[in-house]
Amino acid sequence: MSEDSMSQSQVENLLRAMEQGNTPSPVAKPAKPAEAVAPKRSTSGAVEPAAVNTMRRGSTKERVTPYDFKRPERVGKEQMRAMHSLHESIARNFGALVSGMLRTMIEVKLLSVDQMTYSEFVFSLDNPSCFNILTPLPLEGNWILDIAPALSYAVIDRMLGGDAEPGAMIRRPLTEIENRLVGRLVTAFLVQLHDAWRNVVMLEIEVDRVESNPQLVQIVPPNEVVILVCFEVTLGKNRGMINLCIPFNTVERFNSQLSNNGWVGYGKTKPTEATRQTISDNVDVAAVDLVVTLARSKIRTADLLDLNVGDVITTEQDVSAALELSVQGVPKFNARPGAFRGKKAVRIEGLINP
Repeated sequence: MSEDSMSQSQVENLLRAMEQGNTPSPVAKPAKPAEAVAPKRSTSGAVEPAAVNTMRRGSTKERVTPYDFKRPERVGKEQMRAMHSLHESIARNFGALVSGMLRTMIEVKLLSVDQMTYSEFVFSLDNPSCFNILTPLPLEGNWILDIAPALSYAVIDRMLGGDAEPGAMIRRPLTEIENRLVGRLVTAFLVQLHDAWRNVVMLEIEVDRVESNPQLVQIVPPNEVVILVCFEVTLGKNRGMINLCIPFNTVERFNSQLSNNGWVGYGKTKPTEATRQTISDNVDVAAVDLVVTLARSKIRTADLLDLNVGDVITTEQDVSAALELSVQGVPKFNARPGAFRGKKAVRIEGLINP
């Protein structure tokens, strides 16, 4: 029997300790006298690599990375970074669009872009909720746009003229009229979502139906991996979440476009006649402000406070001088005042040299 094998009594003691739940300390063996081994040296006096590897072998440790089979990571890091940058523009543009719609300041932040299973996403939502099932043509399958109840009722209150002050949480599904009002918010979000995905795929996104109980909707199997994009919306003192759920199997064939390098290269293609015509058409229909300045002058504060109806203010502008016509605040033309078809008008006489 070799020196490294255990005796029968040691085996029995080890089994008895395992049954009792205790792990015995290993049996100490008589230490062998250390043998001094001199490292091999070359003719020049340097230590050979074999000796260095022998000395460092005991200090190296293997790194173990835990892996959860319930949450497989099918989406790569480059695709996740591309999804994050893809939806950052939505937060900026959607906040500006909704601010104009509700006539109040709205702050929208992109909180996170994560991957999880569909069951984890569904059970993390409020019930009832504003659960919109989307059809993103030409992709196969469905997407989910969920709006938290706190945000839904705050938006409805603001649309109907209220102050949207935070109050008690309302635990009931939205009525048909309330769904119509929140639908305006959903439509604005889908417009920005279409523009953000334009460089990847041209989407025609429609709302298939609206549900109140997320747990009754199953667009993919429970263990299917989804990409969850979370937006935080602040309306006054109210704060709520907008969650966009994208099943990975619907966008899996666009992995090359969603990769970091592919995304940058795809967005920097050379302009074509079609893109130039699109830009030209958009510029042609853009509205600009025209302002005609009659005169500029200065007045004392005392005279300003004494102004009454019927007073005449004289300026340094000559009566025969041309007027200044500005485009978007920039002086561009000299013009003459007049009338055309019963309305005030100006006739452009020349350009203003910069």
